[in-house]
Amino acid sequence: MDLRKNLIAGEWVDGPGAPNINPSDTSDVIAEYARATSGQTKDAIAAAKAAFPAWSRSGPLVRHGILRKAADEILARKEELGRLLSREEGKTLPEGIGETVRAAQIFDFFAGEALRLAGETLPSVRPGVTVDITREAVGVVGIITPWNFPIAIPAWKIAPALCYGNTVVFKPAGLVPGCAWAIVDILHRAGLPEGVLNLVMGSGREVGQAILDHPDVNALSFTGSVATGRTVAAASVSQMRKFQLEMGGKNPLVVLDDADLDTAVECAVNGAFFSTGQRCTASSRLIVTEGIHDRFIAAVTERLKGLTTDDALADGTDIGPVVDQSQLEQDLDYIEIGQKEGATLVMGGERVNRTKPGFYLTPALFANCSRDMRISREEIFGPVASVIKVKDYDEALDVANDTEFGLSGGICTGSLKYASDFRRNAEVGMVMVNLPTAGVDFHVPFGGTKGSSYGQREQGRYAAEFFTTVKTAYTLP
Repeated sequence: MDLRKNLIAGEWVDGPGAPNINPSDTSDVIAEYARATSGQTKDAIAAAKAAFPAWSRSGPLVRHGILRKAADEILARKEELGRLLSREEGKTLPEGIGETVRAAQIFDFFAGEALRLAGETLPSVRPGVTVDITREAVGVVGIITPWNFPIAIPAWKIAPALCYGNTVVFKPAGLVPGCAWAIVDILHRAGLPEGVLNLVMGSGREVGQAILDHPDVNALSFTGSVATGRTVAAASVSQMRKFQLEMGGKNPLVVLDDADLDTAVECAVNGAFFSTGQRCTASSRLIVTEGIHDRFIAAVTERLKGLTTDDALADGTDIGPVVDQSQLEQDLDYIEIGQKEGATLVMGGERVNRTKPGFYLTPALFANCSRDMRISREEIFGPVASVIKVKDYDEALDVANDTEFGLSGGICTGSLKYASDFRRNAEVGMVMVNLPTAGVDFHVPFGGTKGSSYGQREQGRYAAEFFTTVKTAYTLP
C-alpha cells in the first residue's frame, strides 16, 4: 500500500500510516496517509516562520505564476481528482468533478488577485504630508479544514493565504487526506519555496492542538463544528492571534403559496439532499405556507422516489453514501428522535444495503414538524429535512430567523415584495431567491451571522480582509 507523506520545509516526511477508506465500499482502501506528530507540526510551523520574510516580499508575478500553474493542473486533472474526491468523501462523481473545477477556479481567481494588489494614497490634513495605506501579509497562517468539501474549502483558504504573501501550515480532516495531499503536491511542484506550504495530516487532538497552542501561528482559519470552533476561538484569543471561523447551519428554505411548485421542489431537493445533505448550507428546514403545503410535500415525495442512493462512482447515482459509520449513526439517531417528537416520517431514512458494503441512507423527509423540535433546531448534517407548516409570510420569516445559526437562507416566491423583504430581513449571511440554499460562486464572499460564522468573510476580494493587515505610512518629503 502506498504511503502518502506529510510535507514539512519542502521535504516529504514519514510517519505512521492510516488507511483512507471509501465510504461507498468499505473494503476499498484508497491509500495510507502518514499521521504527523505534535513535534512534526512544530517543525512545520518553524519552517513556515522561516519562509515568511522572503515569501511575503516576493513579487506578485511569482505568486501569480505558481497559483496559475496549480489552477491549470487541477483543471487538467479534474476527472482524476474528482474521482478521488468522490471515492474518499462519498459525493457523486459529477459533484466531485464539479467541486474540483471550483477549486481550479479559486486558484485561477487568486492568481489574478496577486496582480491586483492595491493600496491608497491620501493627502494628510498636514500640509506637504502624504499618507500611503497598504496591505501586508499577516504571517504564518494555520488552516484547518473539514471533510465535506475536501478540495474546495482547502482551495479557498490556501489560495488567498499564498496570494497575499502568507505562509501556511495546513491540517485537513482525517477522513479525507487524499484531496489535501493532491492539492499540496500540485502546489509544491508548481514551484513554492520550501516552508511556504506545509501539510500535517493527523488527529485534531495532536496536530490540531499543536497548531492552536503555538505562539508563532499568527492567524488561524477554521471550518468545522461549532464545538471545535469555540475551542479554536478560545485558544486564539489566549494567543492574541487573528482567527476566522465557519461553523454550523440550520438553513431555512421558505416556500410561499405563490411559488412555482417545480422550482420550489428542485430547490428543496437539491438543497436538502444532494451531497447527501452534508453541507453547512443545506436546506434542513423547509418552511411552507399552508396553501401550497400539501402539494409541496406530495411533489417532493415523488421527486425523492425517483432518486437513486448508491455507490458515488456508479452511473445513475443521485445520492452517495454518508461519510462514515459515526455520521450514519448520528443521522439515524436524529431520525428516531424526530419520530419520538411526533414528526411524521413521510419517506426515507432507511439504512440500505448495496452491492458493495457502504454507509447508505435514503433521504428522510419529515412532515408535521414544529419549530421547537430538535430535528428543526439542531444541525444533523445528513440527508434529513423537516417541513414546518406556517400561515403566511410573516410567520415564515419569524420561523426562519428563530435559530442560533445564520449562514444561508432561501425563499421561493413569485412576489418581488416578499423576495425583497426576505433579502433585507433574513438573519443570514447569504440569501437565495428561487435557488437552492446550497451552491455559491467562487468569486464572491462566503459567510454567515450569529453562531454560523465569526470573523471576516471567505472567498472573493473580501478574503483580503482576513489574510492581510493594513499599514498606514506618513511621509514628509
